[in-house]
Amino acid sequence: MAVDSTISSPLGPPACEKDAKALQFIEEMTRNADTVQERVLAEILSRNADTEYLKRFKLGGAADTETFKSKIPVITYEDVQPEIQRIANGDRSPILSAHPISEFLTSSGTSAGERKLMPTIKEELDRRQLLYSLLVPVMNLYVPGLDKGKGLYFLFVKSETKTPGGLLARPVLTSYYKSDHFKTRPYDPYNVYTSPNEAILCPDSFQSMYTQMLCGLMERNQVLRLGAVFASGLLRAIRFLQLNWPELAHDIKIGSLNSRITDPAIRDCMINVMKPDPELASFLTQECSKEDWEGIITRIWPNTKYLDVIVTGAMAQYIPTLNYYSGGLPLACTMYASSECYFGLNLNPMCKPSEVSYTIMPNMAYFEFLPHESGTMNLSGFDSPARLVDLADVEVGKEYELVITTYAGLYRYRVGDILRVTGFHNLAPQFHFVRRKNVLLSIDSDKTDEAELQKAMENASKLLTEFNTSVVEYTSYADTKTIPGHYVIYWELFIKDSSNSPSHEVLNRCCLEMEESLNSVYRQCRVADHSIGPLEIRVVKSGTFEELMDYAISRGASINQYKVPRCVNFTPIMELLDSRVVSVHFSQDLPHWTPKRR
Repeated sequence: MAVDSTISSPLGPPACEKDAKALQFIEEMTRNADTVQERVLAEILSRNADTEYLKRFKLGGAADTETFKSKIPVITYEDVQPEIQRIANGDRSPILSAHPISEFLTSSGTSAGERKLMPTIKEELDRRQLLYSLLVPVMNLYVPGLDKGKGLYFLFVKSETKTPGGLLARPVLTSYYKSDHFKTRPYDPYNVYTSPNEAILCPDSFQSMYTQMLCGLMERNQVLRLGAVFASGLLRAIRFLQLNWPELAHDIKIGSLNSRITDPAIRDCMINVMKPDPELASFLTQECSKEDWEGIITRIWPNTKYLDVIVTGAMAQYIPTLNYYSGGLPLACTMYASSECYFGLNLNPMCKPSEVSYTIMPNMAYFEFLPHESGTMNLSGFDSPARLVDLADVEVGKEYELVITTYAGLYRYRVGDILRVTGFHNLAPQFHFVRRKNVLLSIDSDKTDEAELQKAMENASKLLTEFNTSVVEYTSYADTKTIPGHYVIYWELFIKDSSNSPSHEVLNRCCLEMEESLNSVYRQCRVADHSIGPLEIRVVKSGTFEELMDYAISRGASINQYKVPRCVNFTPIMELLDSRVVSVHFSQDLPHWTPKRR
């Protein structure tokens, strides 16, 4: 389509008229970031003026920034949990939002071991859809010709449950994929998937993955990009191909769908597209039966231009493995979002992973920034002495914790993400995602903090008491060399009586006991999503942790202030620990998990 030459964007020449409008919208929002933010806050406060929560702080209908900041406290999830629980239990009065809460989005962050429930309203789907609609126009600036092929994206729905009051509770992407915004999306030649909706919406993860992989293989020459939400998800797809290529090749050869795929919607959909292709089956057998899988992505999908996956934060640990399987294809991180709110997008999606910066879109919510470690919150929760900073007033190079006020009824809510300002696009700041606050271990969507790990360790070590054995010290790391990745815990034991030491089976049970003690997101990843492997305990020789301290002191640590790190990822330390391992143990069973909240 010819583009009107009068429409252009400082970001670059748009690929089509639709892109021109999207890029123009980005420019308008970011040029007027401060006024857009004022408008967003005024809209949120005006429409929700009669909610129980805002009336409690006596705003008196005021919708200006100054009154808002002086009267509304900065909060965490635990502060607003009683109100959220009332809504979950069926209270339909306007507690947080004047608009009815349509469902809860379950966060990968947890509170008391359960997923946090984030309230949302119907119109938030429009806001999320708006951000999605900006991604392809930006990508088209960097990668031409995406309308000449398709994307192989591995997308999945996860289990959902209902609260006592009958509202759905499910992950944000499950909510989106099941919405009409996704299911009946208009055809866009720049954004065509190989995966049929029937496969994406199938709740059985094996059947869904099998069908999506099969479709991607059948259209291998059409595929221009591969993607999943997280890097770990794309690597799971590659591992799935390693384990299941003989069956996939067989289906392609005879043009018939594996009998293990029983979902009626998938079978009805696939009957129309499957045709015998012995040549493709022979090619797949030849490539997949080779021992060396380096560059397998470009060998099977030769026209792939980039991988679309999140590789920032904890996902950065997967970059070397992705590079191995893809032959070093560019890794595109396109957007920054969470269950609480969608925040912004990467205006330079083909940059190196270490240089990814997200531009906050000021129309999505009202944003404030708590300077990180520059002060503490006082007991009332108000923002002193570390004064919160507005979107347009952050400083390049400084780190902040993100604080949001949303249309759905979260007010001055601390998200827990630490961001570093890298620059500005017009008046809108650009941020590098540094890390989640307090997260020690993460493989997939799980987030385990030090307190949870300590509790799990204490519960597991109770199994050792009858053997007069105790855990002297411990540390951990997230092993992502295996697919799926898994938690590794190093234990140094004190065994009083070597003739009564715990057996191999007892230490295996300790692994399972630790898993039973971890939060529901971890257990769902283990049981339902199969995105985390069995937890491993490596028992090290007596005296190992003293050697660890000696090593730290030799590198400049203070002997008075030295504390055993509860998580390690520095290669020399890992090598020291692994060289002292005397036995290795794994969970032999899956921990308990159901979609219902405890």
